[in-house]
Amino acid sequence: MEWIDGLAGALAQEALTDEETATLLATARSVAHRVERRVTPLSAFLLGCAVGRGLQDGTATRPELVREVVAQLEALLPPREPSGSEGVV
Repeated sequence: MEWIDGLAGALAQEALTDEETATLLATARSVAHRVERRVTPLSAFLLGCAVGRGLQDGTATRPELVREVVAQLEALLPPREPSGSEGVV
């Protein structure tokens, strides 16, 4: 993803790994479909803040922190709709 890699560089951040990209896109999809589309970018911002805060203490790597904060988010998601009836808000 050339554009997002360029953004990472412009913000003095490492480019996202393939695993991070897949995890974050799946998480954004879950938020959009199970909560509300308009809160998806807000949840992504909060995830990024949590990862950044975790990186400051140096006890975990970014991929570990991404997995950890995504797990916290997923624990707060409402249950999935039965297959075929999942709507988009």
